[in-house]
Amino acid sequence: MRDGTSSEQRSAATARRPQAAPPPEATAPPLQQAKAAPLPQAKAVSQATAAPRATVAPRRDEVDDLVEAWRRQRPDLDAEPLQVLSRISRLAKHLDLARRSAFASHRLEPWEFDVLSALRRQGPPFQMTPGALLRATLVTSGTMTNRVDRLAEAGLVRREPDPRDKRGVLVTLTSAGRTTVDAALADLLAREHELLAGLDGDERHTLADLLRTLLAPFDAEPPSPPAQ
Repeated sequence: MRDGTSSEQRSAATARRPQAAPPPEATAPPLQQAKAAPLPQAKAVSQATAAPRATVAPRRDEVDDLVEAWRRQRPDLDAEPLQVLSRISRLAKHLDLARRSAFASHRLEPWEFDVLSALRRQGPPFQMTPGALLRATLVTSGTMTNRVDRLAEAGLVRREPDPRDKRGVLVTLTSAGRTTVDAALADLLAREHELLAGLDGDERHTLADLLRTLLAPFDAEPPSPPAQ
């Protein structure tokens, strides 16, 4: 039996009827962010500090043998000062040889270099009174007169009237004297660098500081008058 509803009406009713939602598609769960592998725990102490730097024991020298011999023969005495001062004394001998060798190549005696370098350090016009030279080189008046005479004969210095003292003179470094002392100083410093080649920069600074501490009290005392 027909209900009197046309096929068009049924189609429209069907179109208006809510339709069931399709089942959700099977989707994979979102990927979780991969965790970074934990970094290895930082070492509390770096390799550089964990193991102390290997140090090479200093080579024995003649002072070691000397001190050891005195300790055997005189155990009642403290020979420790020899560890420092005997080495300074021996180093001074090597320095003296280096100085003489450097000066000899410029036909200078050590005392000549001392006078010329005292004048050179003053800066232009490279002049000093004889009295100031005495204090700088710690020699007697007669010795200084003789030395200035010899340097003047060699053309390395000259005497000039002192404008501040009508009876006084000034000792002036000549251009030849300046050239000579500059060249001798360069050679001397090259040889002194060789003497210190066994020390790095920090060790040189440390040694210089220690020697300064040792010498400062002596430098503070007035110099002894030169022997007549």
